[in-house]
Amino acid sequence: MPPPHGSCGNGQLSGYGLPAKPAPMTYKVAAFYQFTAFADFRALRQPLHARCADLKLKGSVLLAGEGINGTLAGTPEAIDALIAELEHGPLFGGRLDRLELKFSTAQAMPFGRLKIRLKKEIVTLGDAACDPTRQVGVYIEPSEWNALIAAEDTLLIDTRNAFEVEMGTFEGAIDPKIASFGQFKDFVAEKLDPARHRRIAMFCTGGIRCEKASSHLLARGFAEVYHLKGGILKYLEEIDEADSRWRGACFVFDERVALGHGLKESLCAQAAPERTDHE
Repeated sequence: MPPPHGSCGNGQLSGYGLPAKPAPMTYKVAAFYQFTAFADFRALRQPLHARCADLKLKGSVLLAGEGINGTLAGTPEAIDALIAELEHGPLFGGRLDRLELKFSTAQAMPFGRLKIRLKKEIVTLGDAACDPTRQVGVYIEPSEWNALIAAEDTLLIDTRNAFEVEMGTFEGAIDPKIASFGQFKDFVAEKLDPARHRRIAMFCTGGIRCEKASSHLLARGFAEVYHLKGGILKYLEEIDEADSRWRGACFVFDERVALGHGLKESLCAQAAPERTDHE
């Protein structure tokens, strides 16, 4: 007598001797950064690459004298081991004690290879006067963000590239229409005035561009500068869609292309442009 329809005893499909299809693997993705002085950043590259390779991680990490910025993907166990190394291991010696960290998932490996690169800046603005290790704007938690940007005297600025803004942004945000973050300082010089724009709120994907942008504004005499702590991704993770002021999808710099509320992969119809910036 054949087994009942749909039974899968002992890993077999319906009793016909076919192995059960394994559940699809889910990868864990960690996005992280911290501005901190790394005089030895060049010496950190090889051991960090070796550790990531041992854990079979893929993605990219930027190292500079001003800190670290990366997004890596792998098994949940491998990602957890890497984060433990960054925060508590001997390689960084406790210097990454304020690591801004966000986790998400991917149904397929979102990166093709592992890259650990040395840079002048972990996010490129090209302004020697700004130093996020000394001063940044006021961090605003996602739970407090809606009230801030709803205020009439708040000027809301999206610090991301124009193609990212096209995919999604917050209601009422100004698009500087820049092709790269390095052009943001030109937008500030041409369009913003400390005497007229007294309260500025900014946001970006994960928070890193806003830290540098806020430092840039403060160095140029802007009085009240706020930025969304953890960036758009933290907001989408914590704020219910029904209460959200976000519209559209959030572009991410990997093969997932864009994420929506709950950090779920978004079915974005737009073709992904070449990824030349990194956050």
